[in-house]
Amino acid sequence: MRNDGSRRSKTTQKTDRSGVSVRNDGSQRSETKTTRQTDKNKVSVRGGAQQRTDTKTTPKPGRVPVKVEAAKPRRVGTKMSRLLELNVVSVKTPAPARGSSAKPRHAGTTAMTHWLLYCRAGFEKDCAQEAVGQARAQRPVLAEQPDTIPDSGYAIVAINEQTLNHRELIFARQLIRLHQTIDALPERDRLSPILAAIPQGSFSALWLEVPDTNDGKTLSAFTRRFGPLLETALKEQGRLADDIKLPRLHIFFPDKSSALIGTSDPYNSSPSIMGIVRQSMPAEAPSRSTLKLAEAIDVFLDKSEQTRLLRSGMTAVDLGAAPGGWTWQMIKRGIRVTAVDNGDMKGVMEKHPLVEHLRQDGFKFAPRKAVDWLICDMVEKPAKVAELVGNWFASGWCRHAIFNLKLPMKQRVTALDAALGGIRSRLDMEGISYKLIAKQLYHDREEVTVFLTRTKH
Repeated sequence: MRNDGSRRSKTTQKTDRSGVSVRNDGSQRSETKTTRQTDKNKVSVRGGAQQRTDTKTTPKPGRVPVKVEAAKPRRVGTKMSRLLELNVVSVKTPAPARGSSAKPRHAGTTAMTHWLLYCRAGFEKDCAQEAVGQARAQRPVLAEQPDTIPDSGYAIVAINEQTLNHRELIFARQLIRLHQTIDALPERDRLSPILAAIPQGSFSALWLEVPDTNDGKTLSAFTRRFGPLLETALKEQGRLADDIKLPRLHIFFPDKSSALIGTSDPYNSSPSIMGIVRQSMPAEAPSRSTLKLAEAIDVFLDKSEQTRLLRSGMTAVDLGAAPGGWTWQMIKRGIRVTAVDNGDMKGVMEKHPLVEHLRQDGFKFAPRKAVDWLICDMVEKPAKVAELVGNWFASGWCRHAIFNLKLPMKQRVTALDAALGGIRSRLDMEGISYKLIAKQLYHDREEVTVFLTRTKH
């Protein structure tokens, strides 16, 4: 597997235990026996296989198992010093462990592709499970999967050449094709090894990102200082271009000493850094839950759809409305809302002229006539909420809906698939054409937000 298309030299292919031929990126001559020394670590290089003679490095838990191969030094631009020989490695498919039940790969099959997915901390296994399931629906996934790191805010999956669809992935905030990993960044020069590991080609943007965790937040000051240095170096090389069709370059820092380097397709990824569409808290909104609906509208509807589907004079029903956070998002757009909840509405929602508050059970309420929108943020089992929404659409009581499905602590993917599958089965049975999109948004917690709308075809 050639990573950057550099000139051919005397290279050999190495085959791992699974039968996958993996070719290095051309940065090292594998038939030349040489001995090189870095300024700190002594590395013996023999015939393409490297062995550290001083200490043994233990891989970080959950990181993609890779074989370490030193990068060939090269000069960058006119202002960069000679690069250090460091642990810059191409992502490779791990060989099955002894006694593993994984089936060996057949000769001649395509090498594995590794993907980096951002997610909410605590949902790493769900994110990886869903991505592998999407790939497996196309054809079998034969790779042994990397371990997930609990509460890390990201996951890595290894699949064949199947296509992952970001819009259909619920738990993944961002979808990045992983090209390189660096496990040992020096404190004095992080720029040189990162530049050496960046794949060939030009990019539309450079995004430096960190996990959405408390530990990740401490790295934000570092990325703000480091970002301009890397951007300047890439511009000197002519690697950044003003063309939105080009892939984006992502440098992801799990910590200061390591980096994951990948690219994203602008047509199959989130358009936001870290996959987060941030919202500011409105002063008049009665609760922070208003941010969930605001984010859902920005994620699920483009600007033209927002103008067309959220017009002044439309009508909506908000089930489980109190204290009024979701209702507020509707009335600020001039939409008249029937707020259904036994609890109290607060602030400006109590006596707003566009709000009719009915103290009723949301699961038993039926509108006198059809409305444009159903919005719902009730705390109940996902299957029960899904059945309620399916009944509303089957009865013709609404045309569009945004609602939350609260997830259980275990078997989240299974419970979510069952709830969404129930809606699809009901609408298919009724012969209703629809579009359904589900995402775990940044402002969601133990829940997923769903957009459902009727379509003409």
